[in-house]
Amino acid sequence: MNETNQPQGETALGMDAAAPTSPTPEGAVAAAEAKAQENWNSYLRSVAELENYRKRTEREIDNARKFAIERFAQDLVTVGDALEAGITAGAAPAAAANPGPVLLEGAQATLRQLQRAFEKAGIKVIDPAGQPFDPEWHEAMVAQESRDKPPNTVLSVVQKGYSLNGRLLRPARVIVSKSPGDAN
Repeated sequence: MNETNQPQGETALGMDAAAPTSPTPEGAVAAAEAKAQENWNSYLRSVAELENYRKRTEREIDNARKFAIERFAQDLVTVGDALEAGITAGAAPAAAANPGPVLLEGAQATLRQLQRAFEKAGIKVIDPAGQPFDPEWHEAMVAQESRDKPPNTVLSVVQKGYSLNGRLLRPARVIVSKSPGDAN
């Protein structure tokens, strides 16, 4: 016995302090069921959040596909307006006597607008006249003998090529020089 006249290891209530208090089996089951329900609810919330995220991302990707060229399309609309104005001016009675200059001026203005729209959209013209032939960017239509230019030089451009942000859209179709007497 100690000073308080209690046996060692017993509390004032008469219980052993070292003995664990165990819940009843029913209490343990209820606590486990509550934890399981909490985990299930958390799982359902996570699944719902993931599904919402997937749907939102899908919508954003779909909108990006639909409207990716919106600014470019807006620029092209003005090109269409210029073409219509040129056609209208060429068909006007005042231009009937000599529509050539009016139509030429309208076509040049339209081409300038189209080139500005291309530039804004990252489209660059490939016009390789006088440059060495590059099969990655040029398509040789004809090889023509030339005494003035070294072999494999672009003599003339049949059709300009285009690239979009450094990626080839269409190769430039070109006439390439070859050595006089070359069988190719």
